[in-house]
Amino acid sequence: MKQEMINFIEKYKDDLFNLNKFLYNNPEKSYAEFNSYNYICDLLEKYNFNIEKNFLDLKTSFYAYKGNNHPKICFLCEYDSIPDEGHITGHNLLTTTSVAAALALSSIIEKIGGSVVIIGCPGEYLGGTKSVMVKQGVFDSIDIVLTAHPDVVTSESGSSSAIIPLSIKFLGHNGLSFLNKGAYTSLDGVLLTFNILNSLLKGFPKDVEVNSILSKGGFTPLLLPIESEAKFYIRSKEMDVARIVESKLREIAIYVSKLIRVQNSISLYEPENEELITNRSLNRLFSHNLKETGIINIDGPRDIYSGLSLGIVSKNVPSIQPFFSIINNESIQYGTKDFANATMTDYAFKEAMKTALALAFTGYDIISKENLLAEVKNEFYKK
Repeated sequence: MKQEMINFIEKYKDDLFNLNKFLYNNPEKSYAEFNSYNYICDLLEKYNFNIEKNFLDLKTSFYAYKGNNHPKICFLCEYDSIPDEGHITGHNLLTTTSVAAALALSSIIEKIGGSVVIIGCPGEYLGGTKSVMVKQGVFDSIDIVLTAHPDVVTSESGSSSAIIPLSIKFLGHNGLSFLNKGAYTSLDGVLLTFNILNSLLKGFPKDVEVNSILSKGGFTPLLLPIESEAKFYIRSKEMDVARIVESKLREIAIYVSKLIRVQNSISLYEPENEELITNRSLNRLFSHNLKETGIINIDGPRDIYSGLSLGIVSKNVPSIQPFFSIINNESIQYGTKDFANATMTDYAFKEAMKTALALAFTGYDIISKENLLAEVKNEFYKK
């Protein structure tokens, strides 16, 4: 069966190369990935996938599948880019890899049973749609989720940061500052919040980091700002710990509001990121299959500083997100235009196809060997 998947990718690799090229040449900002979305859907329809477009009323999201039984193997696509920068984090090649894996597994799905699912997840740079999908129960019937991210190193899936993006606004009275010398302002509320937070930081758990900026208010000394806003990034290894800090910040804002008698409002300005919980059994199986495709040098589990929208998915279904190197020039750095250009090289495409086959092989192993799925799920439920 694995040889059949290898033959399939080799036979139809031009379609996959053209997909990568199209996405690279047509970068689109978050939640406006209309050309990318249409191209991917057209390609999946060509290979007889059933597709629900505008999935969950998200205009550039899709849910495509082949098969009707369990186990259900799910691959994820992300295809937005950064305005004026292009695909500097390789979402074009990430999506191409996921599509290739889904197509390869779909080529044998009728012979082995089970189902292959591929979901389009727009808006990754603005927090993504995975949290919405989790809340809507999209992953409740999925058995495993697999995705692989282009990078400058090849490594196993590890963990990511839990992040809470909190906005605290204070509302005061506007007017000329020299006519309101005795009044507390909305800016006073933000500055006092910063000062109290700085005093309390030493009592927070050691692995917590709080980054903050004044995002609104105080642009001129002549006029009092009617509204001032502070934005906070609360970052931790575990969401439960980040929640403790979030509650403290909320208490500070309420206290400040009462103390100087200015109104406040508190909200999330982006979706939260749960920490990624890597399924080690899946990790081990994928790494074995990656070596089988010819990628031998694999670093151990990689813990990344940034947040991942996959984190919330990993708490609902066994998941992994390993990384695969697409460069043979060590001077190229991730997140640069050089990296974006590297996604279009023959070397990068070959590595992506090897990775796609390893993902498809992992799906095949889970479907064909009940003991492997049981091992994966036993680990998941213990965690």
